[in-house]
Amino acid sequence: MNIAVVGTGYVGLVTGTCFAETGNQVVCVDIDKDKVTRMQKGEIPIYEPDLDVLFERNIKGNRLHFTTNLAEGIEGAKVIFLALPTPPGEDGAADLKYILKVADELGPLLKEYTVIVDKSTVPVGTSEKVRERIAKGARVDFDVVSNPEFLREGVAVEDFMKPERVVIGTSSPNAKEVMDRLYAPFVRQGNPIIFMDERSAELTKYAANAFLATKITFMNEIANLCEKVGANVDEVRIGIGSDSRIGKRFLFAGIGYGGSCFPKDVQALAKTSDDIGYDFKILDAVMEVNEIQKTNLIPKLKAYFNGDIRAKKIAMWGLAFKPNTDDIREAPALYNISELLKEGAEVIAYDPEAMGNVKNIYGDKIKFAEEAYEALNGADALMIMTEWPLFRTPDFEQMAKRLKNKVIFDGRNLFAPKELKDAGFYYESIGR
Repeated sequence: MNIAVVGTGYVGLVTGTCFAETGNQVVCVDIDKDKVTRMQKGEIPIYEPDLDVLFERNIKGNRLHFTTNLAEGIEGAKVIFLALPTPPGEDGAADLKYILKVADELGPLLKEYTVIVDKSTVPVGTSEKVRERIAKGARVDFDVVSNPEFLREGVAVEDFMKPERVVIGTSSPNAKEVMDRLYAPFVRQGNPIIFMDERSAELTKYAANAFLATKITFMNEIANLCEKVGANVDEVRIGIGSDSRIGKRFLFAGIGYGGSCFPKDVQALAKTSDDIGYDFKILDAVMEVNEIQKTNLIPKLKAYFNGDIRAKKIAMWGLAFKPNTDDIREAPALYNISELLKEGAEVIAYDPEAMGNVKNIYGDKIKFAEEAYEALNGADALMIMTEWPLFRTPDFEQMAKRLKNKVIFDGRNLFAPKELKDAGFYYESIGR
C-alpha cells in the first residue's frame, strides 16, 4: 500500500519506518529542509533503540522516502497519516495549528478516495475539524480517521511492531476496511484492533495517559508519606503491585513524570473538562503534585548543606526524561538544573544521549562530562535524574575517590540504602 506520513518527529518517523518494514511504500513529509536532507542521506535525526536498523534497511530497500513537498509526498497515497506536533498553548489546550494548516493544504491535492489519519494526540472533536477543513478544497471523497499512538519512547519500535492493541476511530466502512488491512501484519498473534467512533478514540488516548500519570503521582504521594511515617516505598510498591486489580507497572516512586505525552495530555484533558464546565479534581491534583515532585530533592540537598548551596559543585547523572531516549521535553532534570543555578550552584552533567539537546537550552551555563565518572570529579554531591541502565551498578569505590563528599541524592531509587550506608555514603532517595 502507498502511505504518506506528514511529520517526522518520534511518532511520525517510527510510524513511517515500521510501515515500510512490512512492505509498504512510504513517503515521509517534513517542512524542515535540513532534516529531510539528512534523512535522504540515511542519517536518522532522533535516538530511538532499533529504529536505525529499520530506517537504514528500508531506505536501501527503496521503500522509505523523504520530501519537503506535500503534493509530491501524498501522490498516489491510499492513506495519509498526520503525525504533527500538538504543543500545549498558554491555557493548556492542545494547539492544532499545524494539523489544521496541513488539512487546509490537503483538500485541493487529493485526486482519489483517501483515508486521512490523525496519528497525533488530539482533543475530542479534532477529526471533525480536520474533515471540515479538508472538505473546503476537496473534489473527491475522503474519510478522516482517529488512530492514536501508544508508543513508549525507548521501546517505540517494539510497541509499533507488536502492539498490545490498535485503536481506530471511524464510522466509515471503507476506512475500516483500509485500516484493518494496513494493520493486519502487526496483530498476527491475536492482539486486538479495536474499532470505535472517532470521538471515543480521541478520548481513549488522553484517558490512558491521564490514568498512568495518576498511578505515578499516587505512588509519589505514598512515597512522600513513607518518609514521614518511616515506611519503605519499595516494599509498599511490591505489596500493592501484586494485586491484579492494581498491577505492578507505573508504581515506581521518583521525581515525577515528564516527556512529550503525559504532561501535555493531562493538561489538555483538564482543559477539555474545564471548557465543558466539568471540574476534574483528580487531574488538577495530579498536575499540582507532579509539579512539586520534580524538584523534591532540592530541599533535601539544601538541608544537607545547611541551607546554602552557593558555589557548590553538583554532579548530575541523567538528563533525558526517561532512559533510552534523547528526549528532554518536560524532563525533571531541567527543572532541577534551573533551581540549582538559581541557588548559585555549579552543575556538571552527564547523559548518554541527551546532552546535545540540553546544551541547546543552557549553553555554557552548565558543564558537560565526557563520561559518567568524569562528572564526579571534585563534586560536592551527585544527583541522579534518569534511570539509565549504566547508572544501576556503578563502581562505588571509583565514585568515592572522585566525589569531594560521598553524598548522593537519588531521584530514581537506583541503589539499596543499606548498601550505600555500608559503603560510607550519605544517601537520600524517594520514600525510603
